[in-house]
Amino acid sequence: MNAQQLRNSILQQAIEGRLVPQDPNDEPASVLLERIREEKRRLVKEGKLKKKDLEEVPISEDEKTFEIPESWEWVRFFSVFQLETNLVSPKMYLDYPHIAPDIIEKGTGRLLDYRTVKDNKVISNNHLFYKGQIVYSKIRPLLRKAVIAPFDGLCSADMYPLSTHLSIDYALYYLFSDTFNRQVSDICSSRIKMPKINQNELSSVIVPLPPLAEQHRIVAKIEELMPKVEEYGKAQDALDKLNEELPEKLKKSILQEAIEGRLVPQDPNDEPASVLLDKIRKEKAQLVKEGKLKKKDLEEVPISEDEIPFEIPESWEWCRVSDIMNVVMGQSPDGNDVYEAVEDNDAYEFHQGKICFGKRFITPSGKWCKCPSRIADSESLLVCVRAPIGDVNITQRAIGIGRGLAAVKGFGNISTDYLFYLITAHKRNLVDKGTGSTFKAITVEVLKSQPIPLPPLAEQKRIVAKIEELFAEIDKLK
Repeated sequence: MNAQQLRNSILQQAIEGRLVPQDPNDEPASVLLERIREEKRRLVKEGKLKKKDLEEVPISEDEKTFEIPESWEWVRFFSVFQLETNLVSPKMYLDYPHIAPDIIEKGTGRLLDYRTVKDNKVISNNHLFYKGQIVYSKIRPLLRKAVIAPFDGLCSADMYPLSTHLSIDYALYYLFSDTFNRQVSDICSSRIKMPKINQNELSSVIVPLPPLAEQHRIVAKIEELMPKVEEYGKAQDALDKLNEELPEKLKKSILQEAIEGRLVPQDPNDEPASVLLDKIRKEKAQLVKEGKLKKKDLEEVPISEDEIPFEIPESWEWCRVSDIMNVVMGQSPDGNDVYEAVEDNDAYEFHQGKICFGKRFITPSGKWCKCPSRIADSESLLVCVRAPIGDVNITQRAIGIGRGLAAVKGFGNISTDYLFYLITAHKRNLVDKGTGSTFKAITVEVLKSQPIPLPPLAEQKRIVAKIEELFAEIDKLK
């Protein structure tokens, strides 16, 4: 049960006579009701009410949705509430506070920041209300927007100023109750676009009327409980936030364990990462001979002790991204060179910035933007190099990439899945190195120079299998 449900439950118990005990010494509600009738008859004589306001429509047994204590009475809405319609021109009330539904908090009776009639540039006639009346929103009434006016002011025509013969606080809590709002919901159920309740419809709503002394006890009990409900709500919100964040935090923790060599045990029979690095160096040297890499791609910058953030197993090696991965930065084609493909043909998808797979694009010549080197091959990593820096995905097919992306592919049969998790684990490091005022970005040098831990090939596969096993269990938590 969340805080709102608990609040609703308390209010429902209150208006059913179950929140506080009845006192046999209380003057029963029937006596209060008779006094109200006498007061209304007097107001009719004085011309302040119309004769029809004395009419009372009997309440059938079918309308009563629950039992009430013997000292209570069932009454119609306008037996105990009075609608004070008093439309006035705003010109005479420019400095008055102005209330509209959007500045009343849902279901709490709290008034948010308000402005004057002049500040709100009110031009149409509005209702004049007085301090101590209830201002109730008749539009979208299920939002439960009502407030006890703390001052005289004007309210929009979408609101009713209400006076009541009840305890004003009890009356407000009744308007927030499920019983009242279920009746309103039944009345407004056919108005899908803009539910609204009118004066005649309100007259059919029934109200459980307690003795006046019990109304005050009910209000006192509600006001004692509501701060505790708010505390519960804050605790529940904190727990909900924790539950929402926990899966991602667990995943981050697992990835950190993985790249530190603590997720799976090492196997002394594994070929060490140093041997893998030597094989990669030979592979890169051959690619230089074939003209597929440049000579500078063979250069390796030593990693200093200051750059190493944690210890790794003996069979692992520290290296840089450029030592074990080929990095191709995207390049955006001229806008005239690309259009949406009608058919697949030899078209490539084009992506820039956020990684999302979708439509295919081609150039008028049928060739990709005259820059075929800006293609991410199948089973490459796409890494965002500008906001959102560090987001990563794996391609399932060849894709053209723009300036916001880099295509990364490992040498030496390195597991693409392991590299995916490795770069994901390093996202925070990449984000911290972003520069720029309009949006953050990293250069190719930053990406290539990132120090990373390299496990043996066999252990990479064990790490990936364990990560995917654990992630599947975490996803069940959602």
